[in-house]
Amino acid sequence: MTDRVDPRSDHAAWQATLPRKRMGAGVLVRDGDDRVLLVEPTYKPDWEIPGGTVEVDESPRTGCAREVREELGLDLAVGRLLVFEWQPPARDRTESLLFVYDGGVLPPDAEVTLPADELRSYRFVALDDCDALVSPRLGGRLRAAMTALTQGVLVELESGVRV
Repeated sequence: MTDRVDPRSDHAAWQATLPRKRMGAGVLVRDGDDRVLLVEPTYKPDWEIPGGTVEVDESPRTGCAREVREELGLDLAVGRLLVFEWQPPARDRTESLLFVYDGGVLPPDAEVTLPADELRSYRFVALDDCDALVSPRLGGRLRAAMTALTQGVLVELESGVRV
């Protein structure tokens, strides 16, 4: 028999039994030529978009803005949500909820400051060339984000497949 907590008798204990999901949020930032801003982490081989893990009791939008400040040294306006994706668990990671927001077009005179212990470099990359740098999961999310941006829609993905 499974030990179950009755929510009527101990609400806090019952809340503690509910699932917890990992969340990540990033921004699709472009330049004037519609190339995507990618950052090169020091701790893994694949490039990423600016963003990262959403902290406990932090909204995805707030976490995204915080991560962009920490990673780029910029206070970018986090625009509308472009992509929401659920990723199932895999051998090397837990299940996750991922959010991609519109980060707008970065002005040519913007001064990007990278944290040297976290990011090696950044560059703007044509969407068609991103697959050579990013994970397949992020590549699909980037294509979905550009579709969402150009069509004015929100794209929902489950494990990389549009719902």
